[in-house]
Amino acid sequence: MTDERVAPTGVDASGPSPGRPLDGMDGRREDFASDRRLAERNLAGASKARTVFRVLRKRRRRCRALLAVPALLIVLAACGGGESGSQSGAVAGDAGDRLDLKAVCPSTIVIQTSWLPDAVAAGALYHLLGPGPDVDAGQKRVTAPLLARGKDTGVKLELRAGGPAIGFTQTSAQMYLDTGITLGMPKVDEQIQLSAGQPTLAVLSLLEIDPGVILWDPVKHPEFSTIQDIGRTQTTVLYFGGDTYMEYLIGSGILKRSQVDGSQDGSPARFVAAGGDIAQAGYATVDPYTFKEEVKEWGKPVKFQLVYDTGYPNYGEILAMRAGDKDKLAPCLRKLVPIVQQAQVDLLADPARTIDLTANLNEAYKSGIPYTTDSAEFAVNQAKALGLIGNGDDGSIGNFDESRVQRMIDITKPIFAAQKKPIKDGLTPAEVVTNEFIEAKIGLATRS
Repeated sequence: MTDERVAPTGVDASGPSPGRPLDGMDGRREDFASDRRLAERNLAGASKARTVFRVLRKRRRRCRALLAVPALLIVLAACGGGESGSQSGAVAGDAGDRLDLKAVCPSTIVIQTSWLPDAVAAGALYHLLGPGPDVDAGQKRVTAPLLARGKDTGVKLELRAGGPAIGFTQTSAQMYLDTGITLGMPKVDEQIQLSAGQPTLAVLSLLEIDPGVILWDPVKHPEFSTIQDIGRTQTTVLYFGGDTYMEYLIGSGILKRSQVDGSQDGSPARFVAAGGDIAQAGYATVDPYTFKEEVKEWGKPVKFQLVYDTGYPNYGEILAMRAGDKDKLAPCLRKLVPIVQQAQVDLLADPARTIDLTANLNEAYKSGIPYTTDSAEFAVNQAKALGLIGNGDDGSIGNFDESRVQRMIDITKPIFAAQKKPIKDGLTPAEVVTNEFIEAKIGLATRS
């Protein structure tokens, strides 16, 4: 990581006022049939459904979301920002241009995302959608010309929502169920888990650090600064049963099996009802804002520590292909991956248009999960402050550290073996990730 990252241990997760920068830290025929059967068997291993918060309330929005999809298309076309953030006024790419994808990529690049539209994990991808997108609210997918810094690349980009939109199927499994998907957004631990039957190869890290956290009430538990502090007590820790990192926390002695409860359903109700006596799993980009601004029964800050900082070096969402597709997709990826890298940089410089777009798409999809421009602004600011989107050690954004991936293999191999889900024999980092398509010179500016 670069020095942009704020040390998150014991972070005060109250966050800033909506829309303002953080002030310190208070502020996924026979061969196909076989693949399908494999994927269906993996559904049982998918992460449990995150039951959504039912705390919708009206809030101001910079660009009003409209319910009718035809009208929504007008709004999406009109929500562009300034020159750096807008994708309007596209100019067709020249033949042989590094931004011309028409000759080397599918006419529509289909990406299966891991969740509903958001401005952080998938933000760089939504940033590439041109004006006037075609929204399929029923299927929860959006298609538009793929624009790179305002230039039409000659292909379309289709982004499909994941999570509840696909019955919480793991992204890797969904990629094998539907071979029309070009790329997906799993995480490295999921890649390792499914490496024996549904291998994927990551070509770009969208999130340098997984935003997963354990959070607590700092008033009720002033003695907690880290997850290990929680493990020194009998405090109950709620989490989504089946999440791999929890087996790591238990196996490493950070938490005790007797204190963890895998019945978390995504609601804040138990945490609130317990008056903050318990701790629970969450996400650094979501839950601090939710607890303070959306849960009226709570309405105050929580603190947290990133699971990453306990020694579980998982990347967040990554961009991956089915491993067998590498030769076919390589000409496309040589141009596409640098485009996405640049979009990662541009998103952080000017996220307004992408925030508005993702807010309007969530409204159109009618997911029932609260997502507004205010919460999206908090998420982007939090990602900046914690370095969740950032450069690798060499100053390039989106690349992978193979030693870190090896550490993830070493950690998770015995966990999956114990669960009778053995990984591929002799799995190496080079079978999980590649930096072959990364443009080394693209990265965030570092602080002096």
